[in-house]
Amino acid sequence: MYVLKAKNMISKIHSVVPYGFDGKLVDVEGDITKGLPALNIVGMANKTINEAKERVKSAIRSSGFSFPDKKITINLAPADILKDGSYLDLPIALTILVLSRQLLMSDTKSRLFVGELSLDGTLRPVKGIINIVETAKNAGIKEIYLPLKNLSQAALVEGIKIYGVLSLKELVLALITGEHNFPTNLDVKITRTEPLNDNGEILDHIRGQELAKRAVEIAVAGHHNLLISGPPGAGKTMLAKVAANLLPELTPEEMLEVTKIYSIAGLNSSEVMAKRPFRNPHHTASAVSIVGGGAGAMPGEISLAHKGVLFLDELPEFPRFILETLRQPLEDKTITVSRAGGKCIYPADFMLIATMNPCPCGYLGDKTHECKCSELQIQNYHKKISGPLIDRIDMNIVVERVENQDLIVQNATNSSEHIVVKNTITEAISRQKARYGANGVYNSSLSSYRVATLLRLDRVAEKLLQSASTTMSLSARSYFKTIKVAQTIADLEGSEIIKSCHIAEALSFRKR
Repeated sequence: MYVLKAKNMISKIHSVVPYGFDGKLVDVEGDITKGLPALNIVGMANKTINEAKERVKSAIRSSGFSFPDKKITINLAPADILKDGSYLDLPIALTILVLSRQLLMSDTKSRLFVGELSLDGTLRPVKGIINIVETAKNAGIKEIYLPLKNLSQAALVEGIKIYGVLSLKELVLALITGEHNFPTNLDVKITRTEPLNDNGEILDHIRGQELAKRAVEIAVAGHHNLLISGPPGAGKTMLAKVAANLLPELTPEEMLEVTKIYSIAGLNSSEVMAKRPFRNPHHTASAVSIVGGGAGAMPGEISLAHKGVLFLDELPEFPRFILETLRQPLEDKTITVSRAGGKCIYPADFMLIATMNPCPCGYLGDKTHECKCSELQIQNYHKKISGPLIDRIDMNIVVERVENQDLIVQNATNSSEHIVVKNTITEAISRQKARYGANGVYNSSLSSYRVATLLRLDRVAEKLLQSASTTMSLSARSYFKTIKVAQTIADLEGSEIIKSCHIAEALSFRKR
């Protein structure tokens, strides 16, 4: 409230620290008394916050203010929540200035401050800024002051006044005079980057592989998981990169979610993520880096791939226990990271594209190379991928290597196959949006109940599916996944009902 009382000399300033995919409100309370000069910070503050003592002292002096030679106690309330990071540098500095009567503020209930201080008093960007702004908005805060470099990301959150501040001195002078020209969230214009991901691969670059390109088109249109098997050099990795570039642009809501995750992870604290993620972890990556966790329960690769593609190259090379951790997020589209310090739930709505060789040497069934693997080696290689995981993959395709003389054949037409297919995919996604009444809801994400109530099959298609279900021993999950893939094929053709031809094509992708 910043009303100083001569007897107590207490000050309070509001702030927020990120906590998983959310945030926690923190009151920075200050008390100043006579005694030996000291600055004590209490309230379960970790080493980073304790080091704020030196940053704050230097920032205050470098900004032209004096640091009081008295005993100062800073309490971070509530005291039972562990505080981590440099988010509270700015509110701690403001509290000290209020306690020393160099700054008088009458309204703090509707204001919130956050930011890391440099030794010269400038504000550095902090990670997790969207968590902070969303938490402040939900708490009824009207104004938030944060580092200028965080303003672009923070502006994705609507319904709250946001100021981008360059330095402590600039902020204090503005609070004293009541006049400032800080950039606000209203001044930020979000510009989209180029639609292609950094890999730049498009369908026109692929020679042959018509079946594989068709499978990629269906997988992207319905957000289906895809496993591509084939010998080395068949173009499996290129197909995965093409799929990433066929995905539609992020909606504003998706852009906020993706940017929020990358900000939490500390991978991007100033720019807006306008491209869909394409994550390609190496098979030597640890389980924590894939799933998430660590000291701060940080998001892993499956969350960093949210609303994009998680590409697992050479799937059997990943340790089996890591692959098994994918089963729950593939089904629920979220991942729960539980650690001693708390539990965090992160979104993990990604499209899985995986590749593998037919055998350890890669040449099983190849016409030009002899396979040197024993039958036992081949069996052990395939056993690394469990049945439950395969059951969660909607589509399986096998590709063969294209003859070298066919690799340099030029496109006979001037039209871009990539653009044509992407437009078809966009239309199919629009049909799904109209059917389900929401953005980001694909055929692949439907529950069994919604499949039974929303999707329609003609009688011939029903009979074919029932017959194939018995012949192919489809599990309940595979049964519904077949219907969902068939619906995507129908959407690509503009059909209102699933026909037998759609079921037949969908069934062709169930074989491994």
